[in-house]
Amino acid sequence: MKNSFKSLSFPELKARRDELKRKYMEFRFQVIIGHIDNPLQKRIMRRQIARLNTLIHQHEMLAQKNADKAEAK
Repeated sequence: MKNSFKSLSFPELKARRDELKRKYMEFRFQVIIGHIDNPLQKRIMRRQIARLNTLIHQHEMLAQKNADKAEAK
């Protein structure tokens, strides 16, 4: 699962992050109610969201760097 996000494009990364955030909020609600099968899933989802945020930030920084190079020429 760690490396499966690297092949996604920038819009796909954002869409996947938004989907995981929504699922995470629903999961937190289920934890409060007490209807969960795997309590470790919360940690796994949090880490996946963090990985996606890192990749999105890397894409944004690369785009900014390319824009700065193009502007300098």
